[in-house]
Amino acid sequence: MQLRMAGVVLAMVAGGMLFTQSVNAQDKALVEHGIKVYAAQKCATCHSIEGKGKKTGPLDGVASKLSEGEIRDWIVNALEMTKKTKSTKKPVMKNYAKLPKEDVDALVAYMMTLKKS
Repeated sequence: MQLRMAGVVLAMVAGGMLFTQSVNAQDKALVEHGIKVYAAQKCATCHSIEGKGKKTGPLDGVASKLSEGEIRDWIVNALEMTKKTKSTKKPVMKNYAKLPKEDVDALVAYMMTLKKS
């Protein structure tokens, strides 16, 4: 009985590890897609990451400052977020509400990797 129980526990742990690896692979693919969206939407025209792009709009560490929801709101409803945060940066960020949900999700996933080390 104990041997069977140990086998079940081992199978659950192994399954969990496979699930984690699968999620990590999905996360990596999503982040890579987000990097492509960032480039395709020419975000570096107004923002910079690791010194690449416009220096006055750095995104380094953005995930340490903003939640996932706040980052999403900045992407799809920048005008409202500008008002909410009383931001005075000019020009006001344009809304990307017409981006496909998959692209927004990917861009948010990429931004969430930008934490201060």
